[in-house]
Amino acid sequence: MSRGLHYKLEFVLLSAIAIAIILRLLNLGNREFWYDEVLSLLLSTGQKIAYHSPEDTPVVLSNYKSLLSLPAESNLHNIFITIRNLLRGIVGGEPHPPLFFLSQHLWLRLFGNSEAAMRSLGALLSVGALASSYGLGKVLLGHRGGLLLAALLGTNPYYLFHSLNVRMYAPLVFWTTLSAWALLMLIGRSTSPLQKSEKSPILWYILLIVSVAAGLLTFYLFAYWLVVLFALVILLDRRKWWQYGLLLGAGVLLTIPWDIWGIPQELRNADFGRFGAKKGFLAASWQHLQDVAQTLGIHLVLGDWVTSLPPLSATVAGFLATALLFAGSLSLWRQGERRLLAVAILMGIFPLLLALATDIASHKFTVGFGWGRSMIFILPGCLLLLAAVIERATGQWQRLAATVLLLLYLSISIGDFSFRQRSMFHQVANIIEQEPTTPTLIAIDSRAWGHVMRLAYYLPANSTVMLLSQESTQLAQTLQKILTADPTQYRRLIWLDSAAPIWSPPSTDAERQQVRQVLQSSFQLTKTQFLSGTMDLDRFTLNLYNK
Repeated sequence: MSRGLHYKLEFVLLSAIAIAIILRLLNLGNREFWYDEVLSLLLSTGQKIAYHSPEDTPVVLSNYKSLLSLPAESNLHNIFITIRNLLRGIVGGEPHPPLFFLSQHLWLRLFGNSEAAMRSLGALLSVGALASSYGLGKVLLGHRGGLLLAALLGTNPYYLFHSLNVRMYAPLVFWTTLSAWALLMLIGRSTSPLQKSEKSPILWYILLIVSVAAGLLTFYLFAYWLVVLFALVILLDRRKWWQYGLLLGAGVLLTIPWDIWGIPQELRNADFGRFGAKKGFLAASWQHLQDVAQTLGIHLVLGDWVTSLPPLSATVAGFLATALLFAGSLSLWRQGERRLLAVAILMGIFPLLLALATDIASHKFTVGFGWGRSMIFILPGCLLLLAAVIERATGQWQRLAATVLLLLYLSISIGDFSFRQRSMFHQVANIIEQEPTTPTLIAIDSRAWGHVMRLAYYLPANSTVMLLSQESTQLAQTLQKILTADPTQYRRLIWLDSAAPIWSPPSTDAERQQVRQVLQSSFQLTKTQFLSGTMDLDRFTLNLYNK
């Protein structure tokens, strides 16, 4: 490649990385919290154990809003109690380790509980993941290859979404790339005479140990990545496997206190039923195949757009992504880049197959759970494979392939945050603010805490709005009882009909008609509005009734 083309491609890559960082900054507060994000906030405040599901009588909605802020604390003892309650909330039913929630708790203390503040930690760690992916790519592909891998990860639509999601997946990718980078640096020192004369490897020892421990304390399936790291040792420097094994083991040992205290309690409260279903051999086989295809399609092509598209689109995108990865692997094989190919496959495809084999053996379906987010640690490896194929291309094809893929990723990412807004509960709040002193009851056909807590979070300050949260089968009957007991208590009623109540089936037409009949005797329907966001969880029909 000529020097001019080299500099042009480097400029394209640096520009893509800069745009990726800017997109994170611009979109920190662009959307409302989605269901799981508000649960992360509830856990991070240490007040999850104070949450109680609404009963069959209205409650003051602001009582729930207070649970989404830190409790009143006057001394260090009270702070200790808050952190203890945070850990109790995790072991009481949360299926994840504590590090993410503890770090968000610290961030909450420093910056508050706004969307931008809560998301900024994940965005910051995602920038750290771009830096460590550059280091990882540089070890394997050189400086330009490192820039390419960082640019692909930064603009990837799936990782951009999770970088702005108050969940543990952005930090997980950071620990994944950092641990791989540290391990490859240590292997390089051991196997390359040029690197042996460099500074002490103590920093890389610490980074490897800490990133392994942090990964395991962030997400339990990081254990698959631990297997990947040891497989890399066997492939690249098997003579010193025991030395690397001690380092990896030291990372595991740091998690022992949680393993002894927290995991047994979580196992007692775990809901493993969500991952399994009775299926025949053919149906189960197709589901496993579909899970793998959809995971690759979502990770490498669709990103969070999948929540607005038919499930078939993810399967089709997955088969296209699989074909692309296969063609790229074949190209590297023919070029004699078999060591590089093996490393990329170990980081990207091997952990996916390992998880698939575990699913088959245990009759579970974890690979495709949550639109593939449980497998997000395969993303850097898959992108490494694509980066390797592009980096080993020649002439104009190299710059063309890199530019086209980056433009595709940026178009999908920018389109996602430009055209798919999430502001349903702001619209509810706006209606309340029009007559802030009017006695108001919000009735919703869902008892799911994600819906309740999102309503509470966006409730206007100092509001005295009441909430009735009931399953669809009970809503009409309960409303009838409440309105009959005190016909003049409420001057305004907002009925939210949820498309996805989560803990119960959606309302049937007959049940909706029953609610209408109850309300028509005391109220007049003045407005019907359809609310939608980026997924089924965000779809509501708002009916506004006034006396």
